[in-house]
Amino acid sequence: MNPLPPLVLKLAYAGLIPFVGLALLVQLAPTPVNYLSAESLAGYGAVITSFMGALHWGANLHTLGKAPPGDRWEDRNAWIWGVIPALVAWLALHIYIPVGLLILASTLIIQRNIDQNTYQYYFSSDEARAAFMTIRNRLTYVAAACLAWAALVILFIQA
Repeated sequence: MNPLPPLVLKLAYAGLIPFVGLALLVQLAPTPVNYLSAESLAGYGAVITSFMGALHWGANLHTLGKAPPGDRWEDRNAWIWGVIPALVAWLALHIYIPVGLLILASTLIIQRNIDQNTYQYYFSSDEARAAFMTIRNRLTYVAAACLAWAALVILFIQA
C-alpha cells in the first residue's frame, strides 16, 4: 500500500497539467500564443523549482530544535540548498526564454539527484521516502522533459 494519501497523489499529478499543456501550446499554438505560452511555462517552471527547494525549509522548520546538533542535513546545508533553486529560477526568468527553460529543466534534475540523498533526514520511514521518491522521479522527469522540449521547439523548430 502506498503511504502517500490519494489526495497528495492527485494534486501532485495535477501539477503536471501546466507543464504538458503549455509545452504543447509552445509547439502547436500560433504566434503570439506560442510565445506567451513559453513565458508562462518559464514562470510555472520557476515556481515549481522554487517550491522544491522550499521543501527543505519546511522540513527543517518542522524539526527545528528537535534534533541534536550535527545530527541532520539541516546542520550542514539544507538551509542554503533550500534557497539556491529559487535564485536559479529567478535568474532563468531574466534571460532568453529557451535558455531559461533549459536551466529550469536542469535545475529540477539536479535538485532531484541531491534530494534523493537528503530526504532520508525528513522521512520517518524508508517506505514513505521510497513512495515519495517514486512520485518525485515521475514528476521531475515529466516536468523537465516539457521544459526542455519547449526550449528545443523554440530554438530549432520555430526558428
